[in-house]
Order: sequence, then C-alpha cells, then structure tokens
Amino acid sequence: MDAGAVVFPRKPTRRIMVGDVPVGGDSPITVQSMTITKTADSEATLQQIYALAAAGADIVRCTCNEPEAAEGLARIVPRSPVPIVADIHHNYRRALEALEAGVHCLRLNPGNIRKPEHIKAVAQEAKDRGVPIRIGVNGGSLDESLYRQYGNQVTPEAMVASALQEIAYFEEVDFDLIKISVKASNVPLMIEAYRQLSEATDHPLHLGVTEAGPPPAGIVKATAGIATLLAEGIGDTIRYSLTSDPVDEARLGRVLLESYGLRERKNVDLIACPSCGRAEIDVYKVAQEAQDAFADRQIPLQVAVMGCVVNGPGEARDADLGIAAGNKRGHLFVKGTNVAVVPEDEMVSTLVEWAEFITREGMEAAMERAKATRDVARKAADEDRRRNLDDRGDDANATEQLVELLRKQRA
Repeated sequence: MDAGAVVFPRKPTRRIMVGDVPVGGDSPITVQSMTITKTADSEATLQQIYALAAAGADIVRCTCNEPEAAEGLARIVPRSPVPIVADIHHNYRRALEALEAGVHCLRLNPGNIRKPEHIKAVAQEAKDRGVPIRIGVNGGSLDESLYRQYGNQVTPEAMVASALQEIAYFEEVDFDLIKISVKASNVPLMIEAYRQLSEATDHPLHLGVTEAGPPPAGIVKATAGIATLLAEGIGDTIRYSLTSDPVDEARLGRVLLESYGLRERKNVDLIACPSCGRAEIDVYKVAQEAQDAFADRQIPLQVAVMGCVVNGPGEARDADLGIAAGNKRGHLFVKGTNVAVVPEDEMVSTLVEWAEFITREGMEAAMERAKATRDVARKAADEDRRRNLDDRGDDANATEQLVELLRKQRA
C-alpha cells in the first residue's frame, strides 16, 4: 500500500476457509467469478477456470444443476488452481453430489431450496466434511412467504430475514461455516440490505450487485454498490455479476480492490491525462496501446501516459514510471525524474521495457541505469516544455477568452 494512503477499517467478521483461501477476519478481500461453460464439459470449464485465476480470481463458482455437472466437478476439483464453489439451484441432491465430488464450498439460494429438512441435510453433510456454505439470498428469488410478509415487495428487511432464517436452520445441526450474500439488481436496495445484515451477524459477507447487466452500465452499477460498502468496511469477498466475459469480472474485481488499497497491486495501474489543448499526441490512442501492451503482464507498477511535457511529469510525479509527449518524441520519467528521450513511435514499447526492468531489477537499479542519460533527458524536456509554452501560451485551452465571452454576454 502506498505511503499516506487512506485505510478503510473493516468490520470484524469470522474467518472461514474456502479450500486453502481464507475469507473473513483480517484476511485479504477475495475476488470471485463464475464459469459460463457446461460444468459437465470438464475440459472447457477447467480452461475457463485457469483464465479466471490468471485474471485475478481467488475463488471460482461452477453450476451444479444436473447429475452430469456433479460428475464434471469430480474431474475439475483435483485439477483446479483455485477453490471451487458449487452453485446449487432447486435440487438439494445436487448439493450432496457436489460435496461428494470434493468441492470447497456450496452456494445455496434460500428462495429455491425451501424445505427445512433438505437444508439441514445439506448442512449436516457439509459440517461432516468441513465445507462452508454461502447463503445466497437474491432479491429476484425471495421466498414467497417472506415476500408476502413484507408487503409483497422485496425489501432490505425481507432479504436479511431470509438469510437469518437459513442460519437458524444451520444452527439446528450446529453448522457455522457460513458466508452470506444479499444481492439485488437495485443498487440502493443492495447497499441497505448489506448494511442491515452487517449489523445483524458477524459471518463474512460476499458482495455483489446481481444481474448488473452488460458494460459499461453494468460496471458502473456493480462498482457503485460494492465500492460503497467496501468504503464502509463491509465485505470480505466480491463478485462483479456482468453480462460479459467472466474474465472481465475477475479483472474488474482485482482492479477495484487494488484501487482501494485493499489488495497489493498485481497488475499495472495505468493513469493517463484527459488530454487538453497542450497535448501533442493522441492521448486516447497511446493510452489504449499502453493498456493493451500491459494487459497480460503482471507488473505491479503505476504507469502514466501524459499528453505533454509541460504539466505531465509534475501531475504524474507519484507514478512509478511514465512518459510525456513533446515535439514528436517521448520523455520518459521515473518517479518524476526525466531519464530518457525516445522517438514518438517507441513510447509504448519503451514504457514496457522499463517497467519490466524495474519489476525485475528494482527501482534503485533503474535510477542507476538512468545516470548516463538523465542530464540529456532533462535538457530535452526543458526545451520541449519551453517550446510548447511559446507556441501555445500559458492558456492553451483559451479558458480566459471563454470567461471574457461569458462576462460580455451577461453585460
């Protein structure tokens, strides 16, 4: 975590183990996603699980909706790089089969499996095996009796009541390896349900906005719900539920946690200026090229792409590494210090090369490497900075002209 970073105090919760991954307590907040393959097709499902793990998923959920899916899980679990959660729909027998297949966790929807004897049978078997269960309350499949009890509508109170009712069934067989979610597609409803649940129990909580939809709106909705709760210290594991490639879900979850300082940075944090009248390159194009170039590289650095050398290095001085454009060339800087000048068409490749060097050799080695070129680099940056100011003036966006125009219009 960066020095001086704000820390969000987390609400204390119990700690459980999902396979070898701790969830709750003071454990790192985990990222989850779900496969969209047929679980019976174990090879295709394993391929997706490996892709999700590479993108940052700590735990992966697979559907277990038919006997063939349970058979697939038996083939998948021993070869999976991450713990596997079996998603159980209406038939409690699938849960028992998934446990026999060796899964590391179950997810039960109280709105779908309603008979207490079935719920307790699954909990007893999970207890005997030491396997946790996620109580997955969903606003779209709330138990009918609770729906009627709370005025024929989905309310935060109804969702929390559903979770607590399921916990009561588990308690009858002395089962407490529990994590809980109260997901809804309505963001304010979801947020309030988790707030109330957090007050009612100390079991670890799994955050998500269900059926958030496709990007970009789905990303905004999911982030609004999850990020709000994380900032309040609520949440132990998260999933972006998008109508998109599940690999995107894993990446987004990881980025959110890294952005909040809740997980150590695993991949590049790319920052870029929004462009302005001073920009001497197509900032959007170069930033996208940089993002594509770093996409599959696990480089835990903050990297900046800036449109000009006048403000760029200063605005991105806290970045580990960056490049700013000027006079058809790029000015590379490390921790705010100019270290090299490269042709414009080599800006992105140079960023990647230096990022890999810093990751491999360390920041001190990078600064030592720069000794031979930094004086020349600083001189070139100063030249381009003066030239830009001479050509475009102090007010490159003509803001003062606009202000004067507005004043005349009011007169």
